[in-house]
Amino acid sequence: MNPQADILLTDVDGIPALFAHTAGPMRAGLVFRVGVADETLARTGVTHLVEHLALHRQGLAAHDYNGTTKDAFTHFYTEGDEAQILAYLQSVCASLADLPMERLATEKEILRTEESRRDRPQLPLWRYGAQGYGLPSYPEWGVPLLGPDDVRHWAQTWFTQGNAVLWVAGERIPAGLSLKLPPGERRPLPAVTSALPSTPAYFSDGKGGVLLDAVVADTAAARVYAGVLERALTRALRQEGGYSYTTAADHTSRRDGHAVIAAFADALPDRQDAVLGGFVDVLAALQAGRVDGGDLETVRGRAETALTAPDAAVRRLVGAAEDLLAGRPPVPLEQQRAELRAVTDRHVHAVAVEAAGTALLQVPAGHSADWAGYTAAPTTSPYAVTGRRFTARDNSGCALVLGADGVSFVGREADGTESAATVLHRSCAAVLTWPDGGRRLIGTDGLVVDVEPDRYGIDATALAALDAALPPAAVVPQPPRERRPFTPAQHSAHPHATAQAPAFRRRTTGQTVSLVIWGILTVLLAFVALSVTVARSEFGTGEWVVMLGILWGIAALCAWPAIRILRDTRRM
Repeated sequence: MNPQADILLTDVDGIPALFAHTAGPMRAGLVFRVGVADETLARTGVTHLVEHLALHRQGLAAHDYNGTTKDAFTHFYTEGDEAQILAYLQSVCASLADLPMERLATEKEILRTEESRRDRPQLPLWRYGAQGYGLPSYPEWGVPLLGPDDVRHWAQTWFTQGNAVLWVAGERIPAGLSLKLPPGERRPLPAVTSALPSTPAYFSDGKGGVLLDAVVADTAAARVYAGVLERALTRALRQEGGYSYTTAADHTSRRDGHAVIAAFADALPDRQDAVLGGFVDVLAALQAGRVDGGDLETVRGRAETALTAPDAAVRRLVGAAEDLLAGRPPVPLEQQRAELRAVTDRHVHAVAVEAAGTALLQVPAGHSADWAGYTAAPTTSPYAVTGRRFTARDNSGCALVLGADGVSFVGREADGTESAATVLHRSCAAVLTWPDGGRRLIGTDGLVVDVEPDRYGIDATALAALDAALPPAAVVPQPPRERRPFTPAQHSAHPHATAQAPAFRRRTTGQTVSLVIWGILTVLLAFVALSVTVARSEFGTGEWVVMLGILWGIAALCAWPAIRILRDTRRM
């Protein structure tokens, strides 16, 4: 073994192995350099499915074990005595080499149930698009389509000897441990893509809180900045303002020399303005160099304590395994402590400036952050394709353009100008297809175009030409859906996409106009009736007041449906 300070580096069956000495129950894990970000949108879920299949033969074991699929890594880990650790690791390797395909349908159902309870984050989609690190924002659409050959090929390509690292915490590495995995090479980290033309940027969402996502260099100063930011948010938004209950910030290494700084503050509907303003003020203060010395000392002290705790080496093993797979050897403990002690307020200020330049802010629906210097993240494309144009039958002014190289949705903004959302065939990450002819094209930049033949009068020939132009690997067939009338749809070029049909407004333009005219005529008839009654009667003043109230009440009740339609129309 070659000592690396508190973590020892060796190998088992040609697989790099990290070991940390500790008393008590033994803990161990296998980490593979594969995750959701290595998949495609149309086949998302294959890594997760392999993980489930590999663990099936463990059954109801007497010791603790589990698996986790992350953005770029997949973990198998366990805790128990030496014999249990030995059996677990060797069983996982044997299962990866020969997955129990008789369980394929059952595990797919389990994944479907698991996904129904998962809250998918939106920030990855808006930053990275519908590919790579943006895929955790989407459902696991690929799982129903995967056959035994697809799953075996993925396991043999990614879950290999050269793409794995073992870690063990205990008295020793179990004697006789043999890890028989298929041969294969180490895989590079997924490419980092971007759906943002510029940063800092923001987007509005229906959630009540404010979230931040920023990419910075992965340094000790960045870890300290996350802690300082959390304390500053808590002080400003909870202790002083009383606007938020939960405030948090975190540092997550992407293992490529960069890290993601995430921060959050919750807000009640009537406090969203205050929370957003306070959140931005905290970021601006740190960006201006106003770093609280007490916060810096507290965060640095806590980090130092964590590094020197008795189980510090054990807790660092998982991250060290990911680093090793990413080509970054373990950093000795003393070097980490020295880097931490060297962090000053100037270093934290520099990280704050870097974070401000890459920031992506999620603000509550109906709010914006352009006043603070953030640019709205794009929900439209800078151009539309040329081709055959199909105008919506609902007189909404919307249209679809089916071209040789892509599809565009064309609508009108409030100022009368046209806007477009375009998905090119060559950059179509997935296309959801329904038996009734509906299509949802999702571009790698996250923009979406819905193709509804009934709404746009698209004939069978045009639809067949579109299907032929799309990449077959991007097609994701969907089960039959409830048919809906071709009425104006609220088009969102950047929705948090699901497999459901788009939401439609259920009143046509003709119905709206008819109700409005009916309401106006009702009011006019009420005035005529009132005038005739006044001219032909001899009522006293009190009786006239009662009669006037009755007629106005009748007019209001009759006209209310039209008034409501007008109000709803303005909101479209």
